[in-house]
Amino acid sequence: MLRTVLAASAAVVLMTAASTAFAQMTPQPAGTAEQRDAMSRLAWMDGEWVGQATIYAGPGQTLTHPHTERIGPMLGGSIKVIEGRTTEADGTVSFNAFAVISWNDAEDRYVMRSYANGQAADFALEATPTGFAWSTPSRGGEVRYVTTFADGEWVEVGDFVMPGREPLRVIELRLRRRGDSRWPAADPVVP
Repeated sequence: MLRTVLAASAAVVLMTAASTAFAQMTPQPAGTAEQRDAMSRLAWMDGEWVGQATIYAGPGQTLTHPHTERIGPMLGGSIKVIEGRTTEADGTVSFNAFAVISWNDAEDRYVMRSYANGQAADFALEATPTGFAWSTPSRGGEVRYVTTFADGEWVEVGDFVMPGREPLRVIELRLRRRGDSRWPAADPVVP
């Protein structure tokens, strides 16, 4: 009797282990359906973008540099990966940023994790009917970024906002989509 109970218990353990192993081998969609749906609202961003970054350095002083963005989905479309580069006239990279946009199911909102200038931080990002908006704290106030996409052009403005003062433009990007990009999901390492 004991031998029969042990044999039955061993069979249950083996079947449970086998079904768990099979479930782990069965392809599972990356992320949640809600995350993939939220990220599809930002699909217009995917591709390679080229244009200019205009930096407002002070009264009457502007600096204009070539700027590029490359953007694509990862993890089955549940996140969006972004790299931005501003270069000098000689091609030297003067600014390089990397970000991941994701959808937080629990909080029902977008989150952008950004890496730039040796810093990393999370920012709330709001999808708008014509693009997106986000802000970052800055000494004495914040910089508010608003991006619009219309007629094939990406225009992003950053304004320094301080209580009791008029907003002050600090940067403007004007980009045109050059084409599709297989980055970052292309050419994965395979066993």
